[in-house]
Amino acid sequence: MSLPDLLRNRLRLPVIGAPLFIISQPDLVIEQCKAGVVGAFPALNARPPALLDEWLARITSECASWDSAHPEAPSAPFAVNQIVHKSNDRLDQDLQLCVKYKAPVVITSLGAREDVNRAIHSYGGLVFHDVIHVAHAHKAVEKGADGLIAVCTGAGGHAGVLSPFALVQEIRAWWDGPLVVAGAIASGRSVLAARAMGGDLAYIGSAFIATREANASEAYKKAIVEGVAADIVYTNLFTGVHGNYLKASIVAAGLDPQNLPVSDPSKMDFGGGAAAKAWRDIWGCGQGIGTVREVVTVAELVERLRREYDGAKRALLAL
Repeated sequence: MSLPDLLRNRLRLPVIGAPLFIISQPDLVIEQCKAGVVGAFPALNARPPALLDEWLARITSECASWDSAHPEAPSAPFAVNQIVHKSNDRLDQDLQLCVKYKAPVVITSLGAREDVNRAIHSYGGLVFHDVIHVAHAHKAVEKGADGLIAVCTGAGGHAGVLSPFALVQEIRAWWDGPLVVAGAIASGRSVLAARAMGGDLAYIGSAFIATREANASEAYKKAIVEGVAADIVYTNLFTGVHGNYLKASIVAAGLDPQNLPVSDPSKMDFGGGAAAKAWRDIWGCGQGIGTVREVVTVAELVERLRREYDGAKRALLAL
C-alpha cells in the first residue's frame, strides 16, 4: 500500500473529509485543509454554477496563504467531488474549472469516465472513485482512476451494504493502489482500524457536520450529537440511490421511517430542484455518530481524532 507524495507528505492524519451535499462549503473545506486532513466538497454545492469559480479561487488562495505563514505545517490538499451521472448537466463546465485551478484531487461518483480522468491527469491531479462493489472497483481502475473509495455499510448519504472487512479484502486481493475506507468512521480508533484492515485513508463525513464551520442547521447538528446508530434509516426514496439518513428528519417530513416507499432508480436526480430540497430537509448521516457528543470547531475535531488515533496505536504496541 502506498500513497502519492501529494497525500503522503501533506497529511497530519490519514483522513479525507467526505464531500457533503449542501454541507461542505469553503469555510469547512479550508479549515479541514488547515487542520491537516483533505477537505472535500461536491461541485454541485456551488449554486449558481458560476459560484464554483469563486469557491476554487478562494480555497486555493487561502490555503496558499496558510502555507506561506505556516511552512512547518502546510495545508492538506483539497478535493472536488464530481457526480458523473447523466442527470448532472454541469459536469463538463465544472470539470473545466477543476482543470483551471488544478484541483489536487477529484472524487468521482455514480459513473466512471475515461475522459474525465484524462482531464484531471492532464495537470497531474489525482482521481479517486467511489465504489460499493468489487465490480465497480474493477471498472474504475480500468478507466484510469488513481485510487478507490470503498463506501461500505454504515456510511452517511449514498452507501453500500457490504462490510468493510469484506469489501476491502476483496479489493486488496488485486489492487495495491490508494484505497480509502468509508463507513461509520467518527473516531481516531476507527481511523486506525481502517488502516489495519488494508486502507490507506479513512473517509469521515457525519462527524464534520457537527462542526461550527459546517453549512448545516443547528437542529441538524443537534440531531447528530444526540443520535446513535439506531437512528439511521437506509432507503432509496429521496434520490433513487440507497443511502443513510437521520430518522428524526424523516419523521419531521411527515413520513414513517418503517414504511417508506421504494423510489424508481431510473429517475435519479442529483442536479438540484427536488433532489436539493430532499437533502436539505432529509438529513444524510452515517452510523458512526454515537461518538459525536458535542458541536466543535474543525480544528478541535481533528485534534480529538488525532489524540484517539495516537492513543490507539500506543495501546496496540503495548499488547
